[in-house]
Amino acid sequence: MVACVAMNELSLRNVPRLVIGAPQGRSGKTTVTLGLLRAIARQGMAVQPFKKGPDYIDASWHTAAAGCTCRNLDAFFMKKQEICSSVANKSLGKDITIIEGAMGLYDGLDLQGSSSTAEIAKITRSPVLLVVDMTRITRSIAAIVMGYQHFDPNVQIVGVVLNKVARARHEKIAREAIEEFCKIPVVGAIPKDVNLSIPDRHLGLVTKGEMAETDKLLDYLADVISTHVDLTKILTLAQSAPELPQFTETYVPNLAKYVPSNSGLAPKIGIIQDAAFSFYYPENLEALKDMGADVISINALLDSHLPEDLDGLYIGGGFPEVFAAELEANKILRGEIKRVGEMGLPIYAECGGLMYLGRSIRTSSGSFEMVGLLPFDTQLESKPQGHGYTVMEANSGQPWYDEGAVIKGHEFHNSRVTNLPLDIKFGLTVKRGHGIDGQHDGISYKNVFATYNHIHALGCPEWAECMVKLAVSYNQTKWAQIEKVAGQ
Repeated sequence: MVACVAMNELSLRNVPRLVIGAPQGRSGKTTVTLGLLRAIARQGMAVQPFKKGPDYIDASWHTAAAGCTCRNLDAFFMKKQEICSSVANKSLGKDITIIEGAMGLYDGLDLQGSSSTAEIAKITRSPVLLVVDMTRITRSIAAIVMGYQHFDPNVQIVGVVLNKVARARHEKIAREAIEEFCKIPVVGAIPKDVNLSIPDRHLGLVTKGEMAETDKLLDYLADVISTHVDLTKILTLAQSAPELPQFTETYVPNLAKYVPSNSGLAPKIGIIQDAAFSFYYPENLEALKDMGADVISINALLDSHLPEDLDGLYIGGGFPEVFAAELEANKILRGEIKRVGEMGLPIYAECGGLMYLGRSIRTSSGSFEMVGLLPFDTQLESKPQGHGYTVMEANSGQPWYDEGAVIKGHEFHNSRVTNLPLDIKFGLTVKRGHGIDGQHDGISYKNVFATYNHIHALGCPEWAECMVKLAVSYNQTKWAQIEKVAGQ
């Protein structure tokens, strides 16, 4: 099936866009990006944000800043045509697209820089705006920028933003050196500002939903950018982007065979979405909806009961350890989740969701009871227990993936599983990453699958296909049993 055949190809490929990169992490990419997104949106323009890599938290901030759902782009588990299709489809009707990179521009998984920000820039043929930290450097910054210009001739660096500039003379020397020797414009110079930051926490930036003054902070960042960065020049640079590369066929699963056309019923899948469980890629939820599922939000902190007649449950990642006391207090909901899981309800749980389905979560504040559907506890540690991209191979005997299927994803968890029975059934064998014990991941029990591994629907389309298939099967079995009882 050819992607987007009904849309005007030229309009899809003409996307004004910029990648925001930096020589290294902590250079100010995220604060500059957030300020740009909010500043452009405040001018009445439609801006589409993207985040390079699997990051959930930065993406949630992008969404808040732009007023438009941020999407992730990742060359590790997405194909080139999927990346270009995502940029094209989601940028349609937007005035500008901003793609924030991660780490240093050329930092990747190997010597070739695979999965780097530079690779995303090359795949999408996007010009790069380089954010450089000016701490304790003046004219030498031109040598750094020049090195980044020539390191890979296929990466087009079109402008520079100076960050943490000490004074006017500091800016003058750096600006003149870059424009003279690198032949590209300096489009902004941001002064040192201790308030130009977002609080950190053990998994990265604090989620935007936790900050009562989110809009105030974003408006402040936008004020800084509007004052010290030439937005008109930014738009001009974005408009210099060439057409997106041609993209051909991409995998679009068809679930018509799983959703009977004459039933008139869509499988009802609950999604636990609240402050404790907020790590969801929008594509994952959209994939379920596109396949005919009726998606319903559930709040594990406030809802006392599950929605009636659920056919499936999806519990994403987040910070259940931060809200462990509140989750423990909602005893009725925990009991209902355990009951339906024992009855065979399809439940897919990632990372924080895995922790929630266990018996307890132990933190520095104490031990808190969780759902108890799966026989283990989790212990929160001060350092990551698993961090980075993953490659998993599906084992036999679990209903979620075909045996031998290779699943690419990522993990980032500070918790570890403890008190796990020796006879536990694992659905995945770890080929890259850590998973639960360094060798296995994906605890499989009845129709429950709990894993530290996060997947993205564009890189693992079979996940949503299976979720809906299991939900439809559960729905049909449930109603068959009800009809049988009613007929007795």
